[in-house]
Formats: sequence, C-alpha cells, structure tokens
Amino acid sequence: MVVGIGTVEIAIRDSRSLKDKRSVVRRIIGRTEAAFSLAIAEVDCMDNQKRATIGFAVVGNDRQYINSKVDKVVHFIERLSLAEVVDSAIEIMTVSELYGTPGEPPEGDDDDV
Repeated sequence: MVVGIGTVEIAIRDSRSLKDKRSVVRRIIGRTEAAFSLAIAEVDCMDNQKRATIGFAVVGNDRQYINSKVDKVVHFIERLSLAEVVDSAIEIMTVSELYGTPGEPPEGDDDDV
C-alpha cells in the first residue's frame, strides 16, 4: 500500500475575520474533495485569520500514480486562486514495509499453533 500525504499552506490576504478565512478554506476543501478521491482537512493555523494549512492524504497501490495524484492536488489548489499558496510539502510512503512481504504473514503471526 502506498500513502501520499501533502500539506499546503495558504495566505488569505483579504480575510478580515476567522469567518472570512473559514469560508475560503471550506471552498478550497469542498472543490478539492469534488475533484479528487482523498481525505482533506484544515490541520494548522486554525486561529490565524490570514493563514491556513490544509492537509490531505491519498492511498493506492502504485507509487508513481500516488505521486502524480498528490502533485495534481497541490496544483489544483494553486489554480483555484482562492488564496495564495505560500508553501507545500509532500511525502510518499510505502506502508507494506511495516507488515512484511505481501502474501506472507507479519512477523509474530503464528498460525501454526
């Protein structure tokens, strides 16, 4: 299993209140959810009316596909032009390494008992 995680830090320069900011963040999250199958939420800077950090995750079985999808999500948020993207970060992880080789039981799983 491959997991792609991304964060996008945005600046909302025209925001005059937390209500203005949350309106912009909700639109970004809603439009991104509608365009992609992913988990997405505001994850930091909750009390800052001019900034927000949006985090998202996608899961699949092909590393290249997940990497491409994470890149597309970041570019999609930039193209929305609802707020200025000031920073972004992505990480791609292969989770099956935690569970051993596919098709083999994880270490410590004694089915022979």
